[in-house]
Amino acid sequence: MTTWTALTTTNGRAPAEDLAERLEHLDPEATGIGVFEVEDGSGLFEVAAYFTDPPDAVQLAVLAKIAGAADFNISEVPDEDWVAKVRRDLPPVAAGRFFVYGSHDADKVPDDKIALLIEAAMAFGTGHHGTTLGCLLAFDRLVDQGFVPQNAVDIGAGTAVLAMAAAHISPNRVIATDIDPTAVEVSIANTVANGLEGRIDSIVAAGFDAAALDEAAPFDLVFANILKGPLVAMAPAMFRATAPGGYAILSGILNEQADSVAAVYVGAGYNEEQRDSIGDWTTITLCK
Repeated sequence: MTTWTALTTTNGRAPAEDLAERLEHLDPEATGIGVFEVEDGSGLFEVAAYFTDPPDAVQLAVLAKIAGAADFNISEVPDEDWVAKVRRDLPPVAAGRFFVYGSHDADKVPDDKIALLIEAAMAFGTGHHGTTLGCLLAFDRLVDQGFVPQNAVDIGAGTAVLAMAAAHISPNRVIATDIDPTAVEVSIANTVANGLEGRIDSIVAAGFDAAALDEAAPFDLVFANILKGPLVAMAPAMFRATAPGGYAILSGILNEQADSVAAVYVGAGYNEEQRDSIGDWTTITLCK
């Protein structure tokens, strides 16, 4: 079945959410509407609407004008086997000793790798994005140096792929947090699918603001694959929650943002150990 998409951007979340609400009253009606933050630190939000009938371009233009949004970009999406496309476009990813794969590629898992099963549709963090891959490679390097985390936490865990990687190395339970309850549900499902039930505690939390984190700290390994803004804001809390000699692996950082993020964390008391770039994204490894 052919579908249509209508995409625009707004400055800020409030106008994006207001526009999304107005889109619900269109005729023909949208079959789905979404609001997504553009992950480049610009403050832009994308508003997307999906239709099974051609949308009314005039109505969309009026709504964009009211919201102060950019003009809608309307596209016809051809009928396609999207499951097959996802599988074709997201092949397995090798990250040092770790191997991230979907169930359709279970026969490709090497015997000498630590397998991390992540389905492509399951929230952020399939291992293909430069941020997640950068974190896995940074952690793999630390393990090669003899580091074995005793108390690890994954802040903004998404699929919990980083928490699962840590759980395969650490002898103790790992904490995975996310501000989004749906992501936490995904984290729990992935933990079970990977045979790590009882090895990862998945909780809803904003940054380090959670009693469970206060009780578990200090951590000798902190993953925080988020965005520049939240990373900068949580630097003092992360430093307090990190054990002396412990590591923090940060990502979700555009290359041009890396210097400013690193400066904040060095100012908080960390030493910068290494910086790695994959595509547009930088991963920073720090030690307290």
